[in-house]
Amino acid sequence: MKYDQLQNFVNGSFTQIASDRTIPVISPIDGTLLTALPCSTAADLDIAVQAAKKAFPAWSRTPIKERVQVFFKYKFLLEKNLETLASMISEENGKTYAEAVQEVEKCIELTEFATSLPQLVTGEVLEVSSGVECRTTHVALGVVASIVPFNFPAMVPNWTIPNAIALGNCMIIKPSEKVPLSVGLLASLLKEAGLPDGVFNIVNGDSEIVNAICDHPGIAAVSFVGSTKVAKIVYQRATHNLKRCLALGGAKNHLLVLPDAKPDMTAQNIAASMSGCAGQRCMAASAMVGVGDVDHIVALLCEEARKIIPGKNLGAVINKAAKTRIEQYITEAENNGARILVDGRGAAVPGKENGTYVGPTIIDYVSPDMSVAKEEIFGPVISILRTSTIDEALDIENASPYGNAASVFTQNGSMARYVAERASAGMIGVNVGVPVPREPFSFGGWNESKFGVGDITGKSAIEFWTRLKKSTTKWNPEEGVNWMS
Repeated sequence: MKYDQLQNFVNGSFTQIASDRTIPVISPIDGTLLTALPCSTAADLDIAVQAAKKAFPAWSRTPIKERVQVFFKYKFLLEKNLETLASMISEENGKTYAEAVQEVEKCIELTEFATSLPQLVTGEVLEVSSGVECRTTHVALGVVASIVPFNFPAMVPNWTIPNAIALGNCMIIKPSEKVPLSVGLLASLLKEAGLPDGVFNIVNGDSEIVNAICDHPGIAAVSFVGSTKVAKIVYQRATHNLKRCLALGGAKNHLLVLPDAKPDMTAQNIAASMSGCAGQRCMAASAMVGVGDVDHIVALLCEEARKIIPGKNLGAVINKAAKTRIEQYITEAENNGARILVDGRGAAVPGKENGTYVGPTIIDYVSPDMSVAKEEIFGPVISILRTSTIDEALDIENASPYGNAASVFTQNGSMARYVAERASAGMIGVNVGVPVPREPFSFGGWNESKFGVGDITGKSAIEFWTRLKKSTTKWNPEEGVNWMS
């Protein structure tokens, strides 16, 4: 193994646990065995929860202006260690180094937002009657948990870590068993930044720990990012145990392309959206819906796709099972009559034969009933569906059970507005291939792309990670009493 066996991070230090089961962590780039992940038990989780509970009173009573000082330092340490963290992300996830750098830069932006929280949670105060004052205060929940996926080993954890902790909570995080190394580095940086022991804890494991988090009575809230199938299970189990839960699931994002779209810009945006992070992101372009004659744009899209080379500017997919699954989708579409314009099956990188690569793939003349048109493929694959009218295209988009993102490519402002108002998705793009909001705007989809109320980042996250206390005060008995006081 390149690294020592992983350890949990509890009460400010890395701790070896006794585990009957371990999971190998393998780099998708070349098949290198990176480390072994111990499968923690419910008892191991409880140790972390107790450490967090012990740390919570002092941390939550610390003024928020003081709490965020940790994150000013943490932001500096992310910047200082950008190259180290990016290399680790690339190594364990398979994305290109350039993409990993962008991921760390997004972590920095998320942390920067958290440092602004003192200005956003000042509460409200009003003299509601003579000498009577009402005030609201945001109060931390207690011990909270974050369950994160493999596709963004550092960014998705930083969707929750800075906000939840700056708002006064103590956190348990369960990394993906496929990419657990980066979160360990984040823990070291948080400790170096001055975060008190017990405020942030890592418990490694598999589905057993996910279930234990949902069941543990000492955990007040759970956030989850992953597939829709698992998001439903987590949401139902956590809320059944009377916890707050925000569970983000999968997506099938539709890009509606009109004939008047700028051809070069559209082709470049769609190619980048479908292939970025090897298509392993819930905001990736998965289905292009051409409205009318868009053959000239499809031709340019194919040209752009052929510039994307596995191992050069296209990273690996997470493992062999993912590669097999993605290629099966392509073959099934071909067998059902779709036309493969650019074929990424059988991709291999010289010198990295044990890596798991799928080349960019464009599938044309896909019908709405095909699996590649309906299901999340999570690879560098885009399906092209053809329609005659914008309403037909919207019918296809609206029929999807998901609702993360939708984009329209056009130079017609009224048409762009028409689509934006009617697409059933939480994040809309106009001439943007990946319409991810920037801070302070929040990230979150609709329909079966999200279960729970609110969003996971930005201002909306404040409501999820806190509860509101309302205080009414009167100090002047001489004013007497009326119905308002």
